[in-house]
Order: sequence, then C-alpha cells, then structure tokens
Amino acid sequence: MTLLKTRRSKFVVLSLLVAAAGAAVYAYSIAQRAELIAPAPTPILYDRNGAFLAQIGHSDDGRIDYGYWPVEELPDRVVKATLALEDRRFFEHAGVDPYAIGRAAWQNLSSVRRRSGASTIAMQVARMQRPESRSFLHKVLEAGTGVALTLRYGRSAVLAQYLRLAPYGNGSHGIAHAARFYFDKPVADLSWAEIALLSAIPQSPTRMNPLRPDGLRRAIQRGHQMLDVLQRQNVIGADEAEIAHRQLDDVQMPDLPRRPDALHVILRYHDLIENGQIAAASPKTPLIHTTIDLALQADVTALSRQYLGAWRSAGAQQVAAMVVSRQTGEVLAQVGSSNYYSSHAGAFDYTRVQRSPGSTLKPFVYALGFEHGVLKPTDMLLDVPEGASGIGDADREFLGPMLPRQALANSRNVPATNLLRSIGLETTFRFLRDLGLHDLEIPADHFGLSMAIGSLPTRLDSLMRAYGALANDGQLQDLRWALEQPQHLPVRAISLDTARLITSFLSDPQARLPSFHRYGSLEYPFPVAVKTGTSQGYRDAWAIAYSQKVIVGVWVGRGDNGTMNRMTGAGSAAHLVHAIIDRVHGNKPGDLSDARFPTPPDRKPVDVCLVNGQANDKTCSQTLVEWLKPSEMPQMPAALPHWDGSIGTATAGVGTLVAASTTLPDRDGSSPQIHLVISTPARNSQIWRNPEQPAAYNRLALKADVRPHVPQIVWYVDGQPFAVTDPDKPVFWPIESGVHRFQIRLPYRDETSAVVPVYVQ
Repeated sequence: MTLLKTRRSKFVVLSLLVAAAGAAVYAYSIAQRAELIAPAPTPILYDRNGAFLAQIGHSDDGRIDYGYWPVEELPDRVVKATLALEDRRFFEHAGVDPYAIGRAAWQNLSSVRRRSGASTIAMQVARMQRPESRSFLHKVLEAGTGVALTLRYGRSAVLAQYLRLAPYGNGSHGIAHAARFYFDKPVADLSWAEIALLSAIPQSPTRMNPLRPDGLRRAIQRGHQMLDVLQRQNVIGADEAEIAHRQLDDVQMPDLPRRPDALHVILRYHDLIENGQIAAASPKTPLIHTTIDLALQADVTALSRQYLGAWRSAGAQQVAAMVVSRQTGEVLAQVGSSNYYSSHAGAFDYTRVQRSPGSTLKPFVYALGFEHGVLKPTDMLLDVPEGASGIGDADREFLGPMLPRQALANSRNVPATNLLRSIGLETTFRFLRDLGLHDLEIPADHFGLSMAIGSLPTRLDSLMRAYGALANDGQLQDLRWALEQPQHLPVRAISLDTARLITSFLSDPQARLPSFHRYGSLEYPFPVAVKTGTSQGYRDAWAIAYSQKVIVGVWVGRGDNGTMNRMTGAGSAAHLVHAIIDRVHGNKPGDLSDARFPTPPDRKPVDVCLVNGQANDKTCSQTLVEWLKPSEMPQMPAALPHWDGSIGTATAGVGTLVAASTTLPDRDGSSPQIHLVISTPARNSQIWRNPEQPAAYNRLALKADVRPHVPQIVWYVDGQPFAVTDPDKPVFWPIESGVHRFQIRLPYRDETSAVVPVYVQ
C-alpha cells in the first residue's frame, strides 16, 4: 500500500512538472508573440497630374507590391461595422470570447450546417502578425496571444492594429489603404454602403474579391447582413439603412489601378524612398506626388522603342531617355531601357549605368576655359594633325584653324584636347567632379587628355543635371523627383556669362558646319542647344539638348558594351531627342519661331571672320556672329601663319590667333592683296543628282569672283587640285554623291578663298 502511494505521489509530481514545463513553454511562446508589429506604411505614388503611378510594397526581391496603412484615428462607423461582423462582444472580453467558443463547439458537435468561428479581433491580429497553420495548437497559441495583447496594449490599440492589418483583397491591407485603393478617398469619407462592402471582405478576401463578379456578389450579400445588424443595434436608423442597402446593391467598383509600363521609374522611387531622399508629408497617409508626367512617359517610351527598332540592324540593343523641366529640374519622364524584361539586359536602368560619354563633356571643358581666362571667343583653335597626340575625329579629317564656337559646335577632338591641356588635367577633373559627373578619387592622369572625348565614364542622369547648369545660367540644381523631396538651393557652378556663351555655341546651326549639315537632326524651328557624343568603337551614342522648356537626354548602345555599326550620336540619339522635343513643344512640320536664348548681358554681337577671328572688313566671305565683350573686340586683320591642309609648322597655343586669311599679301609684300570668292555654288547648297541623266550633263558649274583680275586660279575639290583656269571662265565638275568642299587658290601665293561645302544626294 505504501509502495502504491509512493508511486502515485511520483506520478503527481511528474505530472505537475510536465504541466509546469508546458505552461512555461506556452507562456514563453505567448510572450514572443505578444507585440503589435506591422510593416511601415506603403507609399502610393501619383504622377504630376494626380494619376495613379504605383505603390512601393514591402518585399525583399524589389517587387512592386501593395501593403499597409495605419489609421490616424479609429473611424467610428468603420469600428461599429467591423465589430458587428467580426467581434460583437469585443469590449466585453479580454481577447478570448468564451461565449463564441462555446457556440462554435456546440455547432461542431451537433453538426449544425451553418457554423460560426470563435476568433476574436485580438486572435485575428495574432494570426495576421504571425500566419501559421490552422491547427488546434496554433488556435490555442492565438487565443493566449490575443489575451496577452489585450492586457498589454488595451482594446483600442488592438482594434487599430486590426484595422491596419486586415486583408481587403488584391494585396490591400488596412481599411485606410482599402478606402484609397478601391474608392480613392480618405476612410472618413466612406459611405455606409462602402463601409459595409469593405468590412465584409476580411472574412475571406479571395472569395469576396470585389473586383470579380462572384466575389462582389458575396461581399454585397454579407454587407447587407452587416447593415441589418447595425440597424438592430440602433447604430443607424431605418431611413439611413434603407439608403445604404440601395446604394450597396448599386455599387460599381472602379477599375483596379494598374501600374503603368514604367518599372525603372518605379524602382527609382523605391530606392529614393528607401534611402530617405523622399518621404511623405504624413507618415500615416504616405502619398507621394511625383514629378512624372505619365502621358509624356508613355510617349517617350513608345518613341524610344520605335527608334530603337530602326537601329537594331546596326547593332543597337538598348536605349535610355530622360526629360527634365529646364526651369525646375523636375523629372518629367525616364526610360531606363527598351523593356525591363528584354533579353538584352533590359533589367538594367541605363540612366544610372556609367558609360563612356563621348563628346558630351566638351561643353564643360570650353566653359572651364572661359572661366579660367585661357580662352576667348575670337581665339583660333587648331584642328590639325600637328600636336594632335594621335587624336583624330570620326571623319578622319582636320578642318584647320577654327573659332571656339565652330570647334565646339563641330565637336572637333583636337581643339578640345589642346584646350584641356592648357587648362590642366587636375583642374578639369575636379571641375567635372564638382558638376556631379563623377565621384572618383583617382589621379586625373589615369584618363589623360582623352578625358575630353569620352574616357571619363558618367551616367545619363548625371549629364542631365550638369547640362541643367548650362541651361539655367550656370546654376547647378539637383534633379527633382517628387514634391515631397527636400530641395537644396542651387549653387553657382558656372558664371552666367559663360553659360549663355556656351548655350549660344550649342544652338548655332551655322557654326556646326561643315561637320553637321543644315536641317538635319540637330536643327529645330526654335532655339535648341544640342550636343552629341559617340564613344570609341561606336559603343555609345548620346545626344543632350535643351530648349526653353525642357532638357532631353538619350543614350543608345548595348548591354554587353559591344560595338555598333557606325552608330553616331548625331545619326541616332539626336533623332530621338528631336522627336521628344517636338512632342513636348507640340511642334508640327513647318512651324517656325524667331525666339532665341537670352544673350550674355555684357556682350555685343560682332560679325567675325571665320578664317582669322577678326572683325569683318567687308572682304571676308565667311562670317559668324559672335558675342564679345568690349575688351575682346577684334582689331583689323593682320598677317598670320597659314595652314594649307598638310602637316606643317603652323601651330599655336590657346589664346593665340592662327588663321588662313583670304587676303594675305605676297611674302615679299610687293603685290596687292587679291580678293578670292566662290560665287557658284553657294555655301551649303543641297544638290540632287539625277541618276537617269547622261553623265555628260550631270555637272556642276564652278564660278569665281576674283578682284583684281589675275591670269590663273587653281580650283580645289575635297583638298585636291581639280583645275587651273582663267578666273572669268566657269569650270564644270562631274557631280558625285556625298559632301564636298570647294576652294580656290592662287598659284605660288598664299591667298585662298573660304571653303564652300556642298551636299550632293
């Protein structure tokens, strides 16, 4: 008997120990769960006109998803509707409703067809925070957690958490989020019918999906039940209930807001928000008003794909484009690639990828030259092989002495690299870093003189910001992506005088000759400053342009950094830029404008001779209008070295005048000056060759105006002697397709005419 008692005592003790251990484990599990936790509010993005853009969801893989919104205050009508359906005795129990548990148990045991659940609001919060299988054990854990949450935080906090986490279908969580998502209104503005509909969904978001006909029917049916309960509870009167029932039957769900075809833009906003660069004005109502114009975004995307399709045969695989408001720096459109899902590395956002910028950095080199006083608009820069350090141009030609306006507008490499040498590598490298074009800390010697022609990598968005300084009188400002983005004051990067001077260079179609013919991809019927760039091996083609309204940038290339077939910036990217600017300005063929960019305030227009940088003395046949300060006004022409197109000794540093004059005296000074002008063909003539006409008639008459009369002149075509003739007699040149340059010279003397380019098609 004593042995039996002893065994019973041990069993009781062991049972108590097991129960205590189980209770301890249960209590520990409850303690681990008894916290109110939820993701941060999900930002909703709208475009500049209020159209839905996207929501930035919470996921580790960067997908765009929908998420959670808190409620600032418990909305009374929503609370009553929710409790009427989910937990009528919410304010009477401590997280677990014994009556509901007993009712559910009875229904299960008696096999009642219509069953009711026993989960309270607090238990549902526990399950939503930590979803697990619906086993008996997990039900017990949810019950304990519900009690612990209620005791720890209070009923109001638990109810607010439910209204924040409750699933309302289609990825929407929380009543405040659902109100904005489905009806585009604050939760406080919901009608009783809308509240009834939304409050019905959390019981089964899939079965009661309001965007599906059968789901909407079920949600409406349950909403009617909720309205009946509220009427019985005297929460709403009979008349109000009747109106709500009628409105609920007639409810029409709006179309689900759909993310536009702008995934790279949305991912950009995701990063800006994650990095704290953009934050909603209210953390509980996280609405972000972006600067994107969705209509323009769609058009730029379509244009980019259309033009890229035409370039694929030349090896182009990807395209990127940006449109920025010139005045505000607001980003109006961004195309990161042809298609995010493209097999040609489309997932990369090429507005943020570092690539060789080609010649797009040249304007900043010239700007720095003016800023440091090593360059004046009347200086002659040499585009000659002598001292070129092996650097040439894509056309494999040298154009001789050129004004800075011409050298930049023609995008000549030798003048740019010589200018960079005069300024200094380190000085230029720091200046480009200050403009945000790079953030490198390596020595400038790593890139050398080729820094001016594309060896220093940069990004399209960085170029857009830097060109904004040129477009806005030298003021450098950050790109603006949203109204909620903190704005820093612009900083002075370039003087107003230099910025306007460079703008006048880039917007002068006459100065682009002969490298870029008139009325091509770089010319507009209104003022537009344009710069193109082509990297080594045709790996990158660029164009950046700004008008009175916008700055537009385009990059064309390949994701694998492979070469394209002679795809230049002017021949590809500039065409897309032109189409985008036409779209922004609403430009139509034949439209013309006599507007112009603001001129440098302390400069006056002067007619300058192209061949020597001097004021036109009425004998120069080739001139450009240059904007000069009083101290820069040119003097009368002087005898200067002459370059005849061959490798010679005529060299000069920046700031020195070097030219080939049209009216130089003979070497011994004994002969009078001879005036040489090509009267036919006219400069930049467009000639169409008739392929059906006999060759003998496909000829172009060459005529000269020579004063005083000389016995002979020599005609040169494309730098080669063509004919020696009496200046009063025409010469006939057999027409050949392409771009050709004509010039006349005197035998055994230095006089030459201006070069006359002609375009034959």
